[in-house]
Amino acid sequence: MRRLGSSVILLLGLSVILSGVAVVYAKYLTRAEFIELQELRAERDALAVEWGWLRLEEATLTTHARVEELARRNLDMYLPHRRDIRLIWGDN
Repeated sequence: MRRLGSSVILLLGLSVILSGVAVVYAKYLTRAEFIELQELRAERDALAVEWGWLRLEEATLTTHARVEELARRNLDMYLPHRRDIRLIWGDN
């Protein structure tokens, strides 16, 4: 009977130690995942800022005035004179 009691106490003590180690390990994994989550959030925020800058740059580069200026300078394009415009009316 005494041997059975000692075995139960030993088994319970071992269970307590193993559950304590499991709690510490779970806490460690939680912290590691939380750190990774924070890093991913920081990366997401940085990418959002960069995306905003790129959209702003695109809007700046595609303004009508800039496109017209580049067409004049690089492609020798111009707005036609009134005498060069021909209107064609359909048969309605």
